[in-house]
Amino acid sequence: MRNSKLILNTQDENFYNQFVKLLSSCKAFYFNVAFINYSGLQLILNELKKCEERKVQGKVLTSTYLNFTELKALEKLKEFTNIQLKIFDCEEQNKGFHPKAYIFEYENEFKILLGSSNITASAFKSNIEWNIKTVLKKEENFLNDIFFEFNKLFELSYFVDEDFLNEYRDFKEENKETKRFSYAKRIKINAMQKKALHNLKFLREQNQDKALVIASTGTGKTYLSAFDVKQFNAKKMLFIVHREDILISARKSFEKIISNKEMGFFTGNKKDLDCEYIFTTIQTLSKHFKRFSSTNFDYIIVDEAHHIASKSYNCIKEYFKPKFLLGLTATANRTDKVSIYDYFDDNLAYEITLNEALDENLVSSFHYFGIEDLQSIDYQEVNLNDIQKLSKLLMVNKRVDYIISKMNFYDFSGDKRRALGFCVNKEHAKFMSEEFKKRGVSSKYLTSDDTIETRQLYINRLQSLSNDLQVIFTVDIFNEGVDIPNVNTLLMLRPTNSPIVFIQQLGRGLRKIEDKKFLTVLDFIGNHERSYMVTKALMGNRKIDKDSMKLSINNNFSNFSNAYIIMDEISKKRVLEQIENESFNTLKYLKEQYFEFKKAFNFNEIPRLTDFIEYTEYISILDFISYAKSYEEFILKVEKEENYKKICEDENFLKAIRFLQGLLPIKRPYEMAILKALIKEENLNIEKVSDYLSKYLHEVDIETCEHSFRYLAQEFFDSSQKERFLKLVTLDKMHLSLSEEFKMLLENDLKKQLLLETINYSLIEYKKIFSNTNYGKPFLKLYAKYNMQNIALLCNFNKIHSSFRGSGFLKYKEDFFLFITIEKDKFTKGSKYHNAFLSKDILTYSSKPSMSQDKGDGKKLIDNKKYNVKLHIFVRKFSHVDKKVQGFIYLGLANTFKYKNNKPIDLELKLEKELTSNLYEEFTKIID
Repeated sequence: MRNSKLILNTQDENFYNQFVKLLSSCKAFYFNVAFINYSGLQLILNELKKCEERKVQGKVLTSTYLNFTELKALEKLKEFTNIQLKIFDCEEQNKGFHPKAYIFEYENEFKILLGSSNITASAFKSNIEWNIKTVLKKEENFLNDIFFEFNKLFELSYFVDEDFLNEYRDFKEENKETKRFSYAKRIKINAMQKKALHNLKFLREQNQDKALVIASTGTGKTYLSAFDVKQFNAKKMLFIVHREDILISARKSFEKIISNKEMGFFTGNKKDLDCEYIFTTIQTLSKHFKRFSSTNFDYIIVDEAHHIASKSYNCIKEYFKPKFLLGLTATANRTDKVSIYDYFDDNLAYEITLNEALDENLVSSFHYFGIEDLQSIDYQEVNLNDIQKLSKLLMVNKRVDYIISKMNFYDFSGDKRRALGFCVNKEHAKFMSEEFKKRGVSSKYLTSDDTIETRQLYINRLQSLSNDLQVIFTVDIFNEGVDIPNVNTLLMLRPTNSPIVFIQQLGRGLRKIEDKKFLTVLDFIGNHERSYMVTKALMGNRKIDKDSMKLSINNNFSNFSNAYIIMDEISKKRVLEQIENESFNTLKYLKEQYFEFKKAFNFNEIPRLTDFIEYTEYISILDFISYAKSYEEFILKVEKEENYKKICEDENFLKAIRFLQGLLPIKRPYEMAILKALIKEENLNIEKVSDYLSKYLHEVDIETCEHSFRYLAQEFFDSSQKERFLKLVTLDKMHLSLSEEFKMLLENDLKKQLLLETINYSLIEYKKIFSNTNYGKPFLKLYAKYNMQNIALLCNFNKIHSSFRGSGFLKYKEDFFLFITIEKDKFTKGSKYHNAFLSKDILTYSSKPSMSQDKGDGKKLIDNKKYNVKLHIFVRKFSHVDKKVQGFIYLGLANTFKYKNNKPIDLELKLEKELTSNLYEEFTKIID
């Protein structure tokens, strides 16, 4: 490393002397250190005082790691007016804090001490310590990396104020040496809750009176509802649960957040009618709801809201008239023919996926081991859907011994093994339980034949430390909706044929509790042709293309911050080969995914588009639409469905549904929101439509509304588009009406349902990705995916959109749009251009062959700032994957950094926001 020196504590030199020298001469300092003791702080007090007198500003970040930081040291540092002092709460973040970095800023450079020394007297001079001193110029990328990480940690941490010091002092005085201090125990709003609260407030500002939150068990839904009740300032609140055992914990959660309200129960045994906040079960409420007036509660919360379609909830749907209704659920999987989104006016306030929950540290960390199944088990001759043959294949004693040996080898977190084993069928579950018992492992099998009371009895025994039950084997009854907090082991004993089922099963062990450090997942991967499904499940929406999956496998899924995913070499090789050889766009593959989805949720009917919303990162209806032009036409290819066959014989219906689904996924809400309003109203003007759009956007742009009116009226369509798509509206002086052809379609109940379903699906998915931010013009969100055809719409291009084209280069007014493909394939092999990332913020780009530096667009390109030209950068790695065109990821704005040559001009572009590490790796790593 240039300008670097190893610093040791010896008779000739020591860390302390280097430290004091740098502190006494710098113009600012930044310390990131695991712990600070007064013994070390005292030794640098003189230099810190001089810094204060010289008005040298400092930031100091330390932690609660192992309770080593001394209270006296924090109190003394707080006396300095020039120092911002923050503390990283290790218990809240569920992470150790080990950095020892001291950054000193000078006029033209930074000097950095990086190594092993904390701020203690022994670390300064007498301990065996290794530290490196390095000098970095201010423009060096490495320095940007350092400050990016420091600022991220500083943002996550608490300021050390009097409240913190008092709480830390109390903790120290109680001498809780075996316990870990956490300032966060006062219930801090987590990232999911913060976003949801923002969205709930926004919806109410748009006069919406209900909303839905979807988040997995353990991510803080009940606390979220309490925070929102407080934000709403509800005078009377009703909290409804499905099971009585949840009531007490729900009330306790509310009491931690709200202290000025009287809280009570409304159950079979207790009816606290006079309390301001009441917690009840739907069973009791449905029988006695008329003991309250219809307007008694201004805020009602429905827990496990996916049950709201059942008759027992009619009192909520028809009798009570709250000012706001909030639905909480871990799944939007409907229980009848009605979508849960319909009940909440499609107001999905927030949904958190497994990957997001892991990233935000809302669920337990897990250690996944992909283990090669017993070599004598040959899956290749067995259809995985032939359950009887499959179970017979797996019910062998040798495999039981193998599973127990691996279970004992990897062991578990905690004092007792609490395992769930997921089996093929009831016979397999029974077999496993009996064979485990023979080998001295206490176990039980539970199936749908067992009553809820029996299931709960054995769940309680599994959780109890005093009971010897270690393993419950099951089939599908624990896939969803069951909360067994201290499960610490999952045994995946059947081939994974569906990423959705895998994720449901994984979720059963991810409840985060204090005594569980991690969940152990043992997955026995056989030689069947669907081994790669586990990778699809684990990656979810992290995958960009096949290379993403292969890169993650080769890197042991390093892009998971709160999980360890390890596959043995044989399983890894098998999965990589399958990913390479599988085409994800064939009818055979898509059909299998469709029927696995139906099977996972026991659908006896055709799944609706909104049924897929919760599982978009594992199965996408866009693939079905891409293959068959519409979801309805895909259904005709895989199902014998007379109703769909009949409606698809209507050419106008096909032209309408293809147009709507051809817009998916929508990149702005205007067109679909306008259509939804128009179906309700039959005619609209610009002033009226802005009220409907305000539900989706903080700021509604009137110019874009007008453009959307004209777009829907096909003013920007070419002749072939007008032939392909039905004209849904007519436009007269910015007054929009339904076309006669579209009205006729809407007279048919099924056609209307499917058309509205597409519109609703598009808007719910839009809100999930884009929230309610107005991205201006052009309407572009960082890291969202786009194709070149999207840009005309998002710029409000006011001519025929198909004329807005170019080969990797588009422009509209002072916006230039550069579309860059990194890797050449057979679709781009004729290209002479070399596009690559040189760093996280520098990439190369070759202009159109006709461009020169001294005129026109070429002149503006090389000096974009001078000409006020914005360069929008879109990048993809491959043009096609499995013969399917790939979208571009929007990387934001860039400016020309260097350039050379003419016709074409070769440029280096500097991004205004550098790439994330994951994206940089995606774009630069080559996978063989």
